[in-house]
Order: sequence, then structure tokens, then C-alpha cells
Amino acid sequence: MSMIFAKPSMRTRVSFETGFFLLGGHALYLGPDDIQMGKREETRDVARVLCRYNDIITARVFAHQDILDLANYSSAPVVNGLTDHNHPCQVMADALTIIEHIGQVEGTKVVYVGDGNNMVHSWLELASVIPFHFVCACPKGFEPDKARVLKVEQAGLSKIEIVNDAKEAIIGADVVCSDVWASMGQKDEAEYRLKAFQGFHVDEALMKLAGPKAYFMHCLPAERGNRMHDQNAIILHLLGF
Repeated sequence: MSMIFAKPSMRTRVSFETGFFLLGGHALYLGPDDIQMGKREETRDVARVLCRYNDIITARVFAHQDILDLANYSSAPVVNGLTDHNHPCQVMADALTIIEHIGQVEGTKVVYVGDGNNMVHSWLELASVIPFHFVCACPKGFEPDKARVLKVEQAGLSKIEIVNDAKEAIIGADVVCSDVWASMGQKDEAEYRLKAFQGFHVDEALMKLAGPKAYFMHCLPAERGNRMHDQNAIILHLLGF
């Protein structure tokens, strides 16, 4: 399996590489300096070459179009390890974690607090195939893609809410999710986002509104003090470790 990592990641690399090894396979890491898709070589040529050397291609990239192009030109399966548009493997892992701790995803209330980013898009994709109540609480102007929201609403399987009040959204939540406010590639917006996301900080007070049995999940890495408080009250809820 070739693993294209345009975006570095500790958890994604270790989990894919270890998992593939335990299943009897061999994973080959290709970092940003090894493959510069769209710069040194066109994505379609990368796909055509790698699929002849490997049985599977995994890619963690910035542009979602890169994943689409890899899948279009590769004869081998392509696994989406992350794009700026979605993060399906992370949400699949989160769903498994919910099953391990609650018993099922169906019927739960999952509240995502923060930017309507790639994580939210993947939660919405999950809500189109598994029935549960999903709420995205984000500041105005940071809502998820409207077409993605409309698609899952048309599926009619899950209850979907996009709101701008974290305190209102989190009441009765079974699971609270979050992410950094400025992802990789958005660090130049960090100061602006820090101001825009005031009131969307997952802390002890916010978790109390969800209730004592609510779990907290963060896809990590966490910027403690910004996205979540480094408090025992929060860590006790956290399922990330």
C-alpha cells in the first residue's frame, strides 16, 4: 500500500501503517518531499504509476480534487486519508468508538462544536446512512457546505441541525466533538478565527450542559487552552486516549 502524505500526521500514519502490517501487508510512506502532486508530477501520472506497483493507495492531501483524480486514474482502490473537504476514516473510527462505549450510533445525539469543516462534512455523510441526531454548532459564516447539508436532509434518515449557539446545541448530547479552529493550511487565519470562535470553547461549563454521561471526542491534535481546556473535568469525558 502506498501512503501519500501531502499533510503530515502522527495518528493517521501510525494507524494505517500498523494496521496494514498486522493484516499481513506492507505500507510504503511517501511524504511531501517524495511526491509533489501537481507540481513535480501530475496527479494522474502519480496514480497510474503507483497503481502498477501497489494494491492500494492511501492519500492524505489538501485539495479534495486530488483524491478524485487519484481514484479516477488509478486501477487500484484509493483510500481517502483526509482532504480539506472531508475526513471519512476519522469519522468511521469515531463511530466505532461510540459503539464501543454506548452500544450503537443509531438514536444518539452527536454535537459538533466548532468550524463546519471536513469533519462536519463526514459526520453529515455518516448521517445519510445511519439514523442519528447530528448538530453542528458554529459561528455565523463558518457553516458546513450547503449542498452537503441539503443532500443528507433529502436522504431523510437523520435529524440535522446547523445552529450558531453552542450552549443551546449541546443540551442532551450523548457525544460532543470538536477540532482545532485553524487547521493545517489555515494558520494565517489563526488570530481572526480565535476571535470569531469565542463562545465555542469546549470547557467544563459547556460539558455540564450536555450532562454527566456525555462523552467528548477530539480528532487531535488538540490545541489545549484554545479549542478545549486542559482540565480534569474535560479529560474525564475524553475518548481520544
